[in-house]
Amino acid sequence: MSIIRTLIWFAYFWLYLLKTIPVLRRVRKLRAEGREEEADRNVHKEAEKWAQSLVRLSGARIHVEGKANVPHDEPVLIVCNHQGNFDIPIILGYLGLKTGFISKKEVKKLPIIASWMEELRCVFMDRKDRRQSIKAILDGVRQLKNGHNLVVFPEGTRSKGGPVRRFKQGSFKLALKSGAAILPVTIDGSYKIMEANKNLMKPADVKVTVSEPIRIHQSQKDMDTIQIANSVQEQIAAKLDKSSVTKESV
Repeated sequence: MSIIRTLIWFAYFWLYLLKTIPVLRRVRKLRAEGREEEADRNVHKEAEKWAQSLVRLSGARIHVEGKANVPHDEPVLIVCNHQGNFDIPIILGYLGLKTGFISKKEVKKLPIIASWMEELRCVFMDRKDRRQSIKAILDGVRQLKNGHNLVVFPEGTRSKGGPVRRFKQGSFKLALKSGAAILPVTIDGSYKIMEANKNLMKPADVKVTVSEPIRIHQSQKDMDTIQIANSVQEQIAAKLDKSSVTKESV
Protein backbone atom coordinates (compact mmCIF):
# COMPACT_ATOMS: atom_id res chain seq x y z
CA MET A 1 0.00 0.00 0.00
CA SER A 2 2.88 2.40 0.82
CA ILE A 3 4.42 1.89 -2.62
CA ILE A 4 1.11 2.55 -4.38
CA ARG A 5 0.42 5.63 -2.24
CA THR A 6 3.90 6.96 -3.00
CA LEU A 7 3.59 6.43 -6.75
CA ILE A 8 0.17 8.07 -6.83
CA TRP A 9 1.49 10.98 -4.77
CA PHE A 10 4.41 11.73 -7.11
CA ALA A 11 2.22 11.43 -10.20
CA TYR A 12 -0.28 13.84 -8.62
CA PHE A 13 2.53 16.19 -7.58
CA TRP A 14 3.69 16.77 -11.16
CA LEU A 15 0.26 16.66 -12.81
CA TYR A 16 -1.02 19.30 -10.39
CA LEU A 17 1.98 21.49 -11.16
CA LEU A 18 1.24 21.25 -14.89
CA LYS A 19 -2.34 22.29 -14.15
CA THR A 20 -1.06 25.45 -12.42
CA ILE A 21 0.72 26.81 -15.49
CA PRO A 22 -2.28 28.97 -16.57
CA VAL A 23 -2.48 30.37 -13.03
CA LEU A 24 1.24 31.13 -13.13
CA ARG A 25 0.78 33.03 -16.39
CA ARG A 26 -2.13 34.98 -14.90
CA VAL A 27 -0.01 35.93 -11.87
CA ARG A 28 2.77 37.20 -14.11
CA LYS A 29 0.26 39.23 -16.11
CA LEU A 30 -1.07 40.80 -12.91
CA ARG A 31 2.47 41.76 -11.87
CA ALA A 32 3.15 43.24 -15.30
CA GLU A 33 0.03 45.38 -14.80
CA GLY A 34 1.27 46.52 -11.41
CA ARG A 35 -1.43 44.62 -9.48
CA GLU A 36 1.00 43.19 -6.95
CA GLU A 37 -1.44 42.57 -4.07
CA GLU A 38 -3.84 40.68 -6.32
CA ALA A 39 -0.95 38.65 -7.71
CA ASP A 40 0.25 37.79 -4.19
CA ARG A 41 -3.27 36.69 -3.18
CA ASN A 42 -3.45 34.37 -6.19
CA VAL A 43 -0.02 32.92 -5.40
CA HIS A 44 -0.89 32.30 -1.75
CA LYS A 45 -4.26 30.75 -2.57
CA GLU A 46 -2.76 28.38 -5.14
CA ALA A 47 0.23 27.44 -2.98
CA GLU A 48 -1.96 26.78 0.07
CA LYS A 49 -4.41 24.66 -1.92
CA TRP A 50 -1.60 22.66 -3.54
CA ALA A 51 0.22 22.11 -0.24
CA GLN A 52 -2.89 20.95 1.60
CA SER A 53 -3.77 18.51 -1.18
CA LEU A 54 -0.27 17.00 -1.04
CA VAL A 55 -0.50 16.51 2.71
CA ARG A 56 -3.97 14.98 2.51
CA LEU A 57 -2.90 12.57 -0.23
CA SER A 58 -0.02 11.36 1.94
CA GLY A 59 -2.54 10.42 4.63
CA ALA A 60 -0.95 12.77 7.17
CA ARG A 61 -3.06 14.50 9.81
CA ILE A 62 -1.85 17.96 10.85
CA HIS A 63 -2.63 19.32 14.31
CA VAL A 64 -1.74 22.99 14.82
CA GLU A 65 -1.40 24.54 18.26
CA GLY A 66 -0.80 28.23 18.95
CA LYS A 67 -2.14 29.54 15.66
CA ALA A 68 -3.34 32.63 17.53
CA ASN A 69 0.36 33.53 17.93
CA VAL A 70 0.69 34.08 14.17
CA PRO A 71 0.80 37.86 13.53
CA HIS A 72 -0.98 39.07 10.41
CA ASP A 73 -0.15 42.78 10.67
CA GLU A 74 3.65 42.62 10.37
CA PRO A 75 6.27 40.61 8.50
CA VAL A 76 7.92 37.79 10.45
CA LEU A 77 10.91 35.52 10.06
CA ILE A 78 9.49 32.04 10.61
CA VAL A 79 12.18 29.86 12.17
CA CYS A 80 11.43 26.15 12.10
CA ASN A 81 13.12 22.86 12.86
CA HIS A 82 13.46 20.60 9.83
CA GLN A 83 12.43 16.95 10.24
CA GLY A 84 11.43 15.95 6.74
CA ASN A 85 10.41 16.79 3.18
CA PHE A 86 6.84 17.50 4.20
CA ASP A 87 7.81 20.47 6.38
CA ILE A 88 7.46 22.86 3.44
CA PRO A 89 3.91 21.88 2.37
CA ILE A 90 2.90 21.80 6.05
CA ILE A 91 4.03 25.39 6.53
CA LEU A 92 2.54 26.56 3.23
CA GLY A 93 -0.75 24.81 3.85
CA TYR A 94 -1.47 25.17 7.55
CA LEU A 95 -0.07 28.40 9.01
CA GLY A 96 -2.38 30.70 7.07
CA LEU A 97 0.49 33.00 6.05
CA LYS A 98 1.77 34.15 2.70
CA THR A 99 5.42 33.24 2.89
CA GLY A 100 8.54 32.48 0.94
CA PHE A 101 11.52 30.35 1.93
CA ILE A 102 15.27 30.62 2.16
CA SER A 103 16.14 27.75 -0.16
CA LYS A 104 19.26 26.09 -1.54
CA LYS A 105 20.08 27.19 -5.08
CA GLU A 106 19.72 23.66 -6.52
CA VAL A 107 15.93 23.99 -6.33
CA LYS A 108 16.09 26.58 -9.13
CA LYS A 109 16.75 23.71 -11.55
CA LEU A 110 13.30 22.17 -10.96
CA PRO A 111 10.83 23.12 -13.71
CA ILE A 112 7.65 24.98 -12.69
CA ILE A 113 8.55 24.65 -8.99
CA ALA A 114 11.30 27.26 -9.36
CA SER A 115 8.87 29.63 -11.08
CA TRP A 116 6.34 29.30 -8.26
CA MET A 117 9.08 29.80 -5.67
CA GLU A 118 10.06 33.04 -7.37
CA GLU A 119 6.44 34.18 -7.19
CA LEU A 120 6.40 33.25 -3.49
CA ARG A 121 9.42 35.58 -3.17
CA CYS A 122 11.76 32.82 -2.07
CA VAL A 123 15.44 33.60 -1.70
CA PHE A 124 17.95 31.16 -3.18
CA MET A 125 21.27 30.65 -1.41
CA ASP A 126 24.52 28.98 -2.35
CA ARG A 127 26.09 28.10 0.99
CA LYS A 128 29.38 27.18 -0.73
CA ASP A 129 29.74 30.71 -2.11
CA ARG A 130 30.24 33.20 0.72
CA ARG A 131 29.70 36.26 -1.46
CA GLN A 132 26.45 34.88 -2.86
CA SER A 133 25.31 33.85 0.63
CA ILE A 134 25.79 37.43 1.85
CA LYS A 135 23.82 38.71 -1.15
CA ALA A 136 21.02 36.21 -0.39
CA ILE A 137 20.86 37.41 3.23
CA LEU A 138 20.59 41.03 2.05
CA ASP A 139 17.86 40.01 -0.42
CA GLY A 140 16.00 38.33 2.44
CA VAL A 141 16.37 41.43 4.63
CA ARG A 142 14.84 43.53 1.83
CA GLN A 143 11.94 41.09 1.52
CA LEU A 144 11.20 41.34 5.24
CA LYS A 145 11.50 45.13 5.25
CA ASN A 146 9.07 45.23 2.32
CA GLY A 147 6.49 43.34 4.36
CA HIS A 148 6.99 39.77 3.10
CA ASN A 149 7.29 36.78 5.44
CA LEU A 150 10.18 34.35 5.10
CA VAL A 151 10.81 30.84 6.43
CA VAL A 152 14.23 29.55 7.37
CA PHE A 153 15.34 26.10 8.51
CA PRO A 154 18.52 26.98 10.42
CA GLU A 155 19.54 23.35 10.95
CA GLY A 156 20.51 23.39 7.28
CA THR A 157 19.38 19.80 6.68
CA ARG A 158 16.64 17.39 7.77
CA SER A 159 17.04 15.82 11.21
CA LYS A 160 14.83 12.88 10.12
CA GLY A 161 13.50 12.43 13.64
CA GLY A 162 16.79 12.86 15.43
CA PRO A 163 17.50 15.63 17.95
CA VAL A 164 17.32 19.20 16.71
CA ARG A 165 20.65 19.99 15.08
CA ARG A 166 22.59 23.08 16.10
CA PHE A 167 21.09 26.16 14.45
CA LYS A 168 23.37 27.97 12.03
CA GLN A 169 23.71 31.51 13.30
CA GLY A 170 23.91 33.17 9.88
CA SER A 171 20.17 32.72 9.32
CA PHE A 172 19.43 35.06 12.20
CA LYS A 173 21.09 38.01 10.49
CA LEU A 174 17.79 38.21 8.60
CA ALA A 175 16.00 39.18 11.82
CA LEU A 176 18.75 41.33 13.30
CA LYS A 177 19.26 43.39 10.13
CA SER A 178 15.57 43.73 9.22
CA GLY A 179 14.19 44.15 12.74
CA ALA A 180 11.44 41.61 11.94
CA ALA A 181 9.98 39.53 14.75
CA ILE A 182 10.96 35.87 14.88
CA LEU A 183 8.12 33.35 14.87
CA PRO A 184 9.33 30.00 16.27
CA VAL A 185 7.55 26.98 14.80
CA THR A 186 8.11 23.41 15.98
CA ILE A 187 7.20 20.54 13.67
CA ASP A 188 6.96 17.19 15.42
CA GLY A 189 6.42 13.99 13.44
CA SER A 190 6.75 15.03 9.78
CA TYR A 191 9.63 12.57 9.28
CA LYS A 192 7.19 9.73 9.98
CA ILE A 193 5.43 10.43 6.66
CA MET A 194 8.47 9.52 4.51
CA GLU A 195 11.92 9.48 6.06
CA ALA A 196 11.09 6.87 8.72
CA ASN A 197 9.77 4.51 6.03
CA LYS A 198 12.69 4.44 3.58
CA ASN A 199 11.01 7.29 1.68
CA LEU A 200 7.74 5.42 1.18
CA MET A 201 4.70 7.34 2.36
CA LYS A 202 2.61 6.29 5.34
CA PRO A 203 -0.13 8.17 7.20
CA ALA A 204 1.14 9.92 10.31
CA ASP A 205 0.07 12.49 12.89
CA VAL A 206 2.11 15.69 12.83
CA LYS A 207 1.96 18.31 15.56
CA VAL A 208 2.81 21.91 14.66
CA THR A 209 3.37 24.28 17.58
CA VAL A 210 3.53 28.03 16.97
CA SER A 211 5.19 29.85 19.85
CA GLU A 212 4.85 33.53 20.68
CA PRO A 213 6.91 35.85 18.47
CA ILE A 214 10.38 36.71 19.77
CA ARG A 215 11.13 40.43 19.78
CA ILE A 216 14.02 40.81 22.22
CA HIS A 217 16.42 41.68 19.40
CA GLN A 218 14.21 44.64 18.51
CA SER A 219 14.91 46.33 21.83
CA GLN A 220 18.37 44.91 22.62
CA LYS A 221 20.37 46.08 19.64
CA ASP A 222 23.59 44.59 21.02
CA MET A 223 22.36 40.99 20.73
CA ASP A 224 24.48 38.82 18.48
CA THR A 225 23.45 35.97 16.18
CA ILE A 226 24.85 33.29 18.49
CA GLN A 227 22.70 34.43 21.42
CA ILE A 228 19.50 34.63 19.41
CA ALA A 229 20.17 31.34 17.57
CA ASN A 230 20.69 29.46 20.84
CA SER A 231 17.62 31.03 22.43
CA VAL A 232 15.33 30.19 19.50
CA GLN A 233 16.71 26.65 19.21
CA GLU A 234 16.01 25.98 22.89
CA GLN A 235 12.45 27.26 22.54
CA ILE A 236 11.74 25.15 19.44
CA ALA A 237 13.33 22.00 20.86
CA ALA A 238 11.37 22.37 24.11
CA LYS A 239 8.10 21.89 22.20
CA LEU A 240 9.09 18.49 20.82
CA ASP A 241 7.51 15.38 22.29
CA LYS A 242 10.67 13.73 23.57
CA SER A 243 9.07 10.28 23.51
CA SER A 244 8.59 10.58 19.73
CA VAL A 245 12.12 11.72 18.92
CA THR A 246 14.72 9.07 18.22
CA LYS A 247 18.22 9.34 19.65
CA GLU A 248 19.76 9.13 16.21
CA SER A 249 18.61 10.12 12.76
CA VAL A 250 16.64 7.45 10.90
